[in-house]
Amino acid sequence: MLNKKRMLSAALGLMLIIAMAFNLAGCSIEVQAADLMDGVEAKTPTGRQPDEAFTASYADFSMELFKKTITEGKNSLISPLSVMLALAMTANGADTQTKAEMETLLGGGISLENLNEYLYYYVNSLPSDKKYKLGIANSIWFRDDEDTLAVEVDFLQINADYYNASAYKSPFDAQTVKDINNWVKDKTDGMIDSIVDRIDADTVMYLINALVFDAEWATIYEKNNITDGTFTAYDGKKRTVEMMSSVEERYIDDGKATGFIKYYKDGKYAFVALLPNVDITLDEYIDTLTGEGFVTAVKNAEKVSVEAKTPKFNYAYTVTMNDALKALGMPTAFNSGTADFSKLASSPYGNIYIGEVLHKTFISVDERGTKAGAVTKVEMKLKSCPMYDYTVTLDRPFVYAIIDTSTNLPVFMGTVTDIE
Repeated sequence: MLNKKRMLSAALGLMLIIAMAFNLAGCSIEVQAADLMDGVEAKTPTGRQPDEAFTASYADFSMELFKKTITEGKNSLISPLSVMLALAMTANGADTQTKAEMETLLGGGISLENLNEYLYYYVNSLPSDKKYKLGIANSIWFRDDEDTLAVEVDFLQINADYYNASAYKSPFDAQTVKDINNWVKDKTDGMIDSIVDRIDADTVMYLINALVFDAEWATIYEKNNITDGTFTAYDGKKRTVEMMSSVEERYIDDGKATGFIKYYKDGKYAFVALLPNVDITLDEYIDTLTGEGFVTAVKNAEKVSVEAKTPKFNYAYTVTMNDALKALGMPTAFNSGTADFSKLASSPYGNIYIGEVLHKTFISVDERGTKAGAVTKVEMKLKSCPMYDYTVTLDRPFVYAIIDTSTNLPVFMGTVTDIE
């Protein structure tokens, strides 16, 4: 009897230790910063349904940003939507010339106030289900120092209303780095595990968007659809790859490239592949891309049978977008002396400006479907054959996109230049 009691006591003790270990593990991934949205009740905007003006401006922004941020000869990938959302949140704290430049770049001729309405409607109308997940999350992180930084409540309210943004007040120490990176890892289903390495002394704020896409193909590739193939890389080297074969029903020919559309489950999202013609290099083709041209090419895809061959691939990509965004028309936001983010916050110690816009992405395309993740960080600093009609084989560098089929707008855009 005594032995039984001892065994029971030992077992209970072991269970307690295990429970404590799990609790400690759970605590390590919790956000320990104070939530600044306490007391800020998000309203429900009406939103504005995307029209030709929004579609055109978003498509133009996507193509121009894509051109400016890909790395020549390397696998590249951006999420225009992630960047748009992070910058739109930031723009809600801008004024004067800074606001005007950001407004023009993000919305073309659309005012920031209307852009908020469009993005609210668009994001909330994007479908997400068991077979095709699209998750979007936004957060804002402030340095916990009221003497240094006074946050504008209206700024928090707008971003709570339109972007469902969480806002955290934190000491900007090692724990904050863990908190931010754990948030990113959680919101991207582990595809991207960090966005901040360290926090500089002059950094006072981060505005972060995280986006995750996970979808199964409408028709999953079977084993007999996968064979060894050859992919000619950007530098001319030959790579042996696993090539997935399928028959698709949408063929694209824009005069400079041919391609196909392959749908995910339920047809709410699709994979678009564009292979430049033999006499046109990948770089030359990318230079010709326009928002209108891309949307038109997808919209006018011909309904025919296409033998499509796609290599399995996966990779990660990181790009700092400062130079690209300056070149595209918003240099003032990065100028420590002239940036105006007075609607965001104020500080007696200097001017607030954008120090860095960092973008990280990951994608995996295989026989079951596609997984992709994106994070955008805006860092605010303080100054101090015959049976087929056509055949498309993606056996050399190509462009691809993941689109929302209701508008044909890209959620992701990338290039495959090499497969290892």
